[in-house]
Parts: sequence; structure tokens; C-alpha cells
Amino acid sequence: MTAIVDFLNTILWGYVLLYGLLAVGLFFTVRLGALQFLRFGEFWRVIASSRTTDDNGISPLQALTVSLASRVGTGNLAGVAVAIYLGGPGAIFWMWMVALVGMATAYAESTLAQLYKVRNAEGQYRGGPAFYMQKGLGSRAMGMAFSLCLIASFGLVFSAVQSNSIADAMESAFSVPHIVSGLVIAVLAGIVMFGGIRSIAQVAEKVVPAMAGLYLLLALVVLVMNIGEVPAMLALIVKSAFGLEQAAGGFTGGMMAAMMNGIRRGLFSNEAGMGSAPNIAAVAVPQPHHPSSQGLVQGLGVFIDTLLICTATALMILLSGVVDYGPDGITGMELTQNALSAHIGGVGPAFVAVAILFFAFTSIIGNYSYAENAMEFLGLGMRGPLTALKVGALAMVVWGSVQPVTTVFNFADATMALMATINLVAIVLLSGTVVKLTKDYFGQRKAGEEPVFRIKEYPELGDGVTADIWTLRTAAKEGAEPAAR
Repeated sequence: MTAIVDFLNTILWGYVLLYGLLAVGLFFTVRLGALQFLRFGEFWRVIASSRTTDDNGISPLQALTVSLASRVGTGNLAGVAVAIYLGGPGAIFWMWMVALVGMATAYAESTLAQLYKVRNAEGQYRGGPAFYMQKGLGSRAMGMAFSLCLIASFGLVFSAVQSNSIADAMESAFSVPHIVSGLVIAVLAGIVMFGGIRSIAQVAEKVVPAMAGLYLLLALVVLVMNIGEVPAMLALIVKSAFGLEQAAGGFTGGMMAAMMNGIRRGLFSNEAGMGSAPNIAAVAVPQPHHPSSQGLVQGLGVFIDTLLICTATALMILLSGVVDYGPDGITGMELTQNALSAHIGGVGPAFVAVAILFFAFTSIIGNYSYAENAMEFLGLGMRGPLTALKVGALAMVVWGSVQPVTTVFNFADATMALMATINLVAIVLLSGTVVKLTKDYFGQRKAGEEPVFRIKEYPELGDGVTADIWTLRTAAKEGAEPAAR
């Protein structure tokens, strides 16, 4: 199994995704008129005005916090440390690049998820890449392959990654045995998981903003303490990205090592193009009532995850001076803890342990919500199969807590790469629809109107879109009778 996983990682990360992620991000950046730069204010506007929900779904704010619950976790603390150790300071530059172009990719995939969402047997909204692969491209086989990868990665393997980081941090800070951490987290996660997606959204809405805010506040304090060194450190990140300072701090890997590790860990952290966040984006009731508004919400999630939280971690590590690039150097969660210890003393490792406890815990429950969506697509959304998935996810939490960090990350990389490859192909094929929706949305904004989606103006979509989801609420928005549509 290890040999198979290593082979997949070599092919997919060494060739396909190393360039594919940046290429697709640049493709959508150009086709959508660089909206993540020129329309950046709209990303904040839609979330600031979005609080409402109904009985069929969750609010856009809840969708953002669930996606952030999945994004903000191990990748932001341990993943950044791994990227720096293996790729040098320059890896952070490539994490930034993946995020900046990835905002357009995240916008595209979540816009499509909103457009092609459906109602399940209980009337709840469901959707995601598998649904737009079947309804938009007419390929159920593609959707099934994606769903299986999603269940394997987010439903199972990623839970092990998160619990591994929690266990490492708790042992380092409080000498708690790995197995004890794994069992406690499994019990707590199980309580939330068995409450369903709405329960997950309610927990994420409260925990994620509070913990992210505290973490960024601490990072700001550290930056102020070292303000004189920050400009030089930012310059080092950029120079190292292109191999101009390979020897900085003892790192000798060069541009390719920086690029590969930055892109790999960047995708793991912000998930842009992976096809994960669209699963929760589809559950939201958009405000304004247009598919593009939820795409903007999820694009903002990529910015918050990487440009804010990952950068904060990276600067705290690099400014600490504790990085050892030698074969016996420390990496992962322990490196992040050591860096904070250098800045604020013994309370540093404890703070990181508590931060990763909340970040990784919310990632576990957020990841499970994606897998539940995939089960719905496969026709396995009944109580029995979902219970089996929950038990499997909780078992992986315990398993991951006692495994070596490299084993867990290698499995995560392989399943993530397969998912992303399938999804990137799908969204490129559906890019014409994304472009039309985007022009429609911003055209209405330019005319001084609140955007609404009028399905009659999209005859090319045929029966792929569940029309009544859009026509009833659009009619209500415009004060017309549904029959008029």
C-alpha cells in the first residue's frame, strides 16, 4: 500500500497538480476578469449582508464557517511547518500563489455547486462536484469516482491527519498520551456528527471565528515584537521561492522543492479546486439569491485561510530562528510550538495545543459533512450507511492519533490529489456556464440591482438544474407570482 501511495503521489504531485492547479487558477482568473482582485470588495459585501436561512439549508455565514472549519486546521499550523522544513521559506510564496489564483477556482466550483444543487428526501439542500458532473456534464460515472475519493479522503483519511496533529500537540504541551487524545476527540466528534449537518454548522459558526480571531491576534503581537525583521523576512520568502537564496538558514532544496511543497501544502490548507468546499456551499441559501454569491463567499474562505492564517504561522516560525533544515530537524506541529515558545515562552506550546485542538476538531466535523453529501449522491444517505461512515470516521480519528505523521500525510496527499484532478477537469469543462453567471451577477450590480438568478435566461441548462429551487424564491424576491416565471 505504501508503494502504491508513493507512486500516485509522484505522478499526481510531480506532474499533474504541480502545474495543473496554477494553470486552472490562472485560466479562471483570466476568464473571470481577475475578479478576486478587481471585485475583492464584493467578496466581503456578500458575507456582511448574509445572515438569513430557511428550513431547507443553512446561512451563507454558516457555510463559510463550516468550510473554514475544514480548511483551518492541521494545514495552517503543522502543514505550514512541513512546507518550510521541506521547501524552505520560498514554499510560503507558492502557498500564496496557489491561494491568489485559487480564489477564482474556489469561486467557480462553489458557484457551480449552488447552481446544480438538489433537495434530498427530507427536503434539505445537497450538492457539490459529483452533482454538477452528473447534471452539467452528463457523467454519473465521473461523479461516482469523485464521491468515492471524497469519502475516502474527507470522510476517513483527513480525520486521521487532524487527530494526529492534536495528539502530537497535546503530548508536547501537556504530556497526554496519543491514544487518550484520540479517544477523547472521537467521543466529542461523535456527539456532533450524530447531530447532522445543521448541528455541525451551529458548532462551526461559534468556534471557528473565535479561535481564528485569537490566533491572528497572537500573530499580530509577535509581528509587532519583531517588526524590524518583518520586511527582510518577506523578502527572503520571495527570493527563496525562485532559488535565489537556497542556502538561507541551511536550506539547499532550490526552486522546485519550494514550489512543490508550497503548492502541495497550500492545496491541503485552502482546498481551492479540490472539490471539498462546494459540498457545503450547495447547502447554503444564497443571499443575494444567485449562484455567484455563494461562489464569492467560498473564494473569501481561501483568502482567510492562506493569506491571513497560514502567513501568520509562517512568519512566526521564520522570525523565531528555530528552524533546523538538517536530517534531524524538527517539523510539523512541534516546530510551530517551538517557534511560539521562542517568542512568548512556555505558554507558546500550550497555546498552539489549544488552537490545534479547536482547529483540527472543527476540521474533523466539517470534513465529515462533505462525506455525507457524497453519500447522498451515491444513494447511501440512509441511516444505516451514514452510521457506518460515522463509525469509520471516528475509528480513523483514533488510528491517526497513534500513527507516524509522515504515513498519515502521504495517504492524505494521494486521496486529495485524485479528488482534485477529477474536479479540475469538470470545472474547466463547465467554465462557460461560470462565465455567464458571473457576467449576469455583476451586470445586475452595475445596474444598481440586487442580483437574482432568472433560470428562464439560461435555456441551455435544460433539465440539469432543479428549477423550482430558484423560481419560487426569485419570484418571492421580485414580488411576482411563481406562475409568472
